[in-house]
Amino acid sequence: MTQPTRASDLRPRIRFDENTDFQHTLRKRVEQFFRDTGLRPRDCPRMYLKTLIIFSTFALSYALLVFAAQEWWQALPLALVLGLSAAAIGFNIQHDGGHKAYSDRAWINKLMAMSLDLVGGSSYVWRWKHAVFHHMFVNIKDHDSDIDLGFFGRLSPEHRRRAFHRWQHWYLWPLYGVMTIKWHFFDDFHDVATGRIGANPFPRPRNWELLLFLAGKSVFFSMAFLLPFLLHPVWVVLLFYVITVVVTGVVLSVVFQLAHCVEGAEFPLPDQLTGQIRNTWAVHQIESTLNFARDNKFACWLLGGLNFQIEHHLFPRVCHTNYPAISALVKLTCQEFGVRYTENRTFRGGVASHFRWLRRMGTAEAK
Repeated sequence: MTQPTRASDLRPRIRFDENTDFQHTLRKRVEQFFRDTGLRPRDCPRMYLKTLIIFSTFALSYALLVFAAQEWWQALPLALVLGLSAAAIGFNIQHDGGHKAYSDRAWINKLMAMSLDLVGGSSYVWRWKHAVFHHMFVNIKDHDSDIDLGFFGRLSPEHRRRAFHRWQHWYLWPLYGVMTIKWHFFDDFHDVATGRIGANPFPRPRNWELLLFLAGKSVFFSMAFLLPFLLHPVWVVLLFYVITVVVTGVVLSVVFQLAHCVEGAEFPLPDQLTGQIRNTWAVHQIESTLNFARDNKFACWLLGGLNFQIEHHLFPRVCHTNYPAISALVKLTCQEFGVRYTENRTFRGGVASHFRWLRRMGTAEAK
């Protein structure tokens, strides 16, 4: 059955400036870097070791929480570690796999991408929502659904402001965690049922992909609820589910916001008739994105290189363990071509910038 045409489907196709001298020069320099150093863009030994550590932490904390913890003071730290390790799976393993940056082998990338299904998301929907729509149209209203919180909050100057948004710089932080529960129980199912992610149509999963989608949801709900219900009271299971996913959700959401919804990030509007964006694709990626805490070794390890968000948007198929090394090349090339390369030096500075941005977007005069 053919879906009815919506007004959003009649939007002009987004077009970027075709002057690609900057992008061509940068790509050549990064390719030369890998030839000179002998480093691999993918299939990096450090990434395989990191995967083992993260999966082991996730499995151990889950097993101890479900099968061993008997007191709240035992369960609480395990739930916190489980939530952080689930976020680490998303930042590192799933993210690289979903972008085909983990390995040169397609089946390994697919397997790593499916780790998202293990922690409650859909790797199929994520690929369209994030790897396709967000990465191509970052910070463009009605095209990048990652900046659209609906009526809950206003992240972009082009989104509608509601009166209660004046308090969003306070209430959105805990709400980021609650949105993960909505993701588990509603978002993926709604997107697959409607064939739309925000305003963007996408192909529904069929055959093998649909089977994997349903299998992934079954495994997650069995791990999160069915098995724990056999061993613990329902209210205990629900309580620690909420604690775990709120930790995961806050960490995942805040890291994304520090890269795109902060002071200094651009939210360009395409021409209404032609869909033309004033910049090339590469310059658009850089000017709508900020790095943060590039010198923080703990952040670099836990966040899967997402604090090097500029490098990630320019080279999404390069394993994130290489981002610190190529960031100097990217910054130097930006300086040579007069492209603004923006960063917050610390994690705290990024959080403060996001707070101020939320406050600004919540005021009536904000643009």
